[in-house]
Order: sequence, then structure tokens, then C-alpha cells
Amino acid sequence: MVAFRVLGPVEAYEHDDELDLGGLRQRAVLARLLVARGQVVPVDTLLYDLWDDDTAKGAQSGLQVYISRLRRVLEPGRPRGGPNRLLVTVASGYALRVAPDQVDALKFEQLVRAAGEHLEEGDPQSARARLEKALGLWRGTPYSDFADQQWAEAEVNRLTELRLVARERHADTGLRLGMPAETVPDLEALTTEHPLREEGWRLLGLGFYRCGRQGDALAALRRARSILADELGIDPGPALRKLESDILAQSPELELSVAPRPSRPVQQPTDTWPPRPAAPIEPPPLEPEPFVGRDAELARLTTAAARTGRFQVAIVAGVAGAGKTTLLRQLDGKLTGDGWI
Repeated sequence: MVAFRVLGPVEAYEHDDELDLGGLRQRAVLARLLVARGQVVPVDTLLYDLWDDDTAKGAQSGLQVYISRLRRVLEPGRPRGGPNRLLVTVASGYALRVAPDQVDALKFEQLVRAAGEHLEEGDPQSARARLEKALGLWRGTPYSDFADQQWAEAEVNRLTELRLVARERHADTGLRLGMPAETVPDLEALTTEHPLREEGWRLLGLGFYRCGRQGDALAALRRARSILADELGIDPGPALRKLESDILAQSPELELSVAPRPSRPVQQPTDTWPPRPAAPIEPPPLEPEPFVGRDAELARLTTAAARTGRFQVAIVAGVAGAGKTTLLRQLDGKLTGDGWI
């Protein structure tokens, strides 16, 4: 099973062996398809995203070469002429059909989502295990080779934001598990790096308080108030205001409460990446390809195939992207249904 890494430089591995993805432009084609998260990317979009406007119109043959090379690298065992199951052609575009366990970014999202569910169920221990696994997948800026490209910007920002959420939740689990002294240094670094995120300041204030440092807790909240006023011209939100009020009143609500027992068995996430499943993971089923405008050609081929008394050769020709492959797949389906081998 091929595994893709995008939480850093774009890489692909099979059985711990790194695959040679070729030069920068060829890797950009793969990265653009990974950014689409399984959706079809039209050929025109690929051309204008990856080539300059002046050269995009003449780059279609180059794109097909890159797609062909990537297929040989990603599916070396595919029989010649056999269907592609990973990098597929759909209508007038291409898509990567991957399972969540094949892409570190998708695995990261699954782990963060599962951690949030465990937190809601009052199970910080299971949540922390998943968050540590999720954060351990990061190796740098997502899609770092292409992070400055317009087509990658939204996905890079989305993953970066989700990582901040994971860091905040990880700190939250530390406080819930009675580890404020170990958690406060991470929160100090987080609020320094991202001073406008109020959740980080709330957790830092609570961490200081549970360390018995009430003065530091109030100082942190006042520093947050000053930064928000200077940078955005706003007052702290309700959560920060309530925490400050509770600290001044030494509210019992701020003390650590014993977490209830987990409502489901704790399952530790796998410690290996890329994952090694016991059985191959089947990719999602392909969407049916639309087939329009080639009924006459299909009828001629079907008629020619019916003349089985002598050897027949049919040549299907056309410009790139005209639908030759889709036409032949339709023919293959019809002949297979008629009993052809």
C-alpha cells in the first residue's frame, strides 16, 4: 500500500521505501491532486494551476507524460492496459483515490476528530494518546515544496489551523489529567506564537492557577486583555472574563475534578507510519464515468466486433482529452457482458 506524506515535504512510501516522484513539476501534479482530497481535478485546472498562463495551453501533452510516470511509480504491479485504481481518469480530469490511512493529513484529521469525541465523553487519557499521535505526524509546513502556490494556500492554512486546535486540546488534556506544571511551558510557547488565540490564554491562566500561581494567572489574563485591545481594539471574550472573575473569587469550579471512567475501551493508536494493515485496504469505489457524445463511434466498434469470421483491427484516434479511453472502457464493458474474454 502506498502511503503519502504531506505534513512537510510531499513524499510517497511503499513498505518503508521512499518512492521517486520525479522532478518538481511532476511532484506538483501529485501534490495538486492530493490537495483535492479525492475529488476530480479537471485537466484545465491542473494546467492553469501548475503552468504559467502563457504556456498552459500547450502543456497538455506534458501533463499526460507526468500522469503516466506517476502511475508507473504508484502502481508498478498494474498489468499493462489494466484499469488504474489509484490515480484515475474521470471524465475530463484526474483524481487520486486513497483511503484515509494512506495520507498523513487525513490520518491527522481522523485522530484530532476522535480526540474531540473522547474529550466530550470525559475521557482525556484516550484523547491525549490520539493527539500525541496526531501531532507526531507533522514534519514541517504542509506541502512545504508548494506552500507559496495559490492552489495550495487554502489547504495549508486549514491544516495549520487544525494543528493549533490539536495543540490546544493536548494542553486541555494535560490540565484535566492533573499535569499543570508540565503543561504550562507548552502553553506559554503557544500564546507567544499565537497571541490572538483566546483559548490558549484561557488554558494558560487555568494552568497557572492549578500550579498555585494565582498572581501569574491574573497577569497572563491581563496581558491577553492588553494584546487584544492593542492589536484588534476588542475586549476579551466571555470565557476569559469568566476565568478572571473565578480566579479572583477562588471559585471551587477551577479545581481539578476526577474524570469519569471511559465509556468505551481505550484503543491506543498505531505507533507506525506508514501504517501496515493486516489486509489490503480497498480504495473507495470509483464514480461512474459520464458517457455522452460518442454513441455513433461505440455502435461502429460494436458492429465491427460482431464480425467474428475474420481478424479485425479497430483504430481509435483523436486529440488528447477527446475521450478515447472512456470510449474503450464502454466498449470493454459491452463486450465483457456479451461473454468476450
